[in-house]
Amino acid sequence: MIFRYLGLALFAGILVFSSCVPNKKILYLQSEGELDKDFPVDTVIREYKMGNYEYKIQPEDVLSIQIESLTDEDFDIFANQQNQIVGGGVGNLALAGYLVRDDGNIALPQLGSIKVQGNTVHQIEDLIKELAVSYVDDPTVKVRLLNLRVSIIGEVNSEGVVNSFNNRVTLLEAIASAGGLTDLADRSAIKIVRQEGDKAKVMYANLLDEELLSRNDFFIHPNDIVVVPPLKQRSFRTYFGPNLSLVISSISLLLLTINLID
Repeated sequence: MIFRYLGLALFAGILVFSSCVPNKKILYLQSEGELDKDFPVDTVIREYKMGNYEYKIQPEDVLSIQIESLTDEDFDIFANQQNQIVGGGVGNLALAGYLVRDDGNIALPQLGSIKVQGNTVHQIEDLIKELAVSYVDDPTVKVRLLNLRVSIIGEVNSEGVVNSFNNRVTLLEAIASAGGLTDLADRSAIKIVRQEGDKAKVMYANLLDEELLSRNDFFIHPNDIVVVPPLKQRSFRTYFGPNLSLVISSISLLLLTINLID
């Protein structure tokens, strides 16, 4: 009889330990052997060259464009421009912006059609300034991308669409905006679905690897879809774990019944 209960205890122990998630599957941006070392404080351990990443404008992007100058308002053709960032939600801001057409151009009432596809927002600022200087004195141009949003689904604490007016958003920042990942998220295989033209590209990012800091997939693009898969332990924790005590009690009752019959 005692061996049966020992076997039952061993079985339960195996189930419990198999459901545990080790720290190496949770800690973000690890380096090799980092979990086994003590590092000195206030000391730079490693450096990564992240590169000067800047998103390049694509068709269907929406831009906010503001042009100011020293020219008197009565003679400033840009003084009454309607594209101003004021209050309101993201939808209202997008409606106030300039849509990049399929041919890669935007239409400014004062300057006409301008090719912006393939340029960064800073390059577009310089381009518009070169055109505006013919009409006003010392123009200042401000361009912002209004549609930098990413959809995050799966093992996050708050699924949904994350919006940002920052042109340089990292994958970790986007995930943090979604409430972060759950304990049962597989941080080693984050799927990113990226739309480029008429194609959807699929790539994977490993948030456990510190080398991610030096790769371009560390940054998100507008309309990215981030899918966070679960660890294998999720099925046990969600479905079997809560009923473990019931299973053990049932097995114990079964063993006791068999012992009484014997």
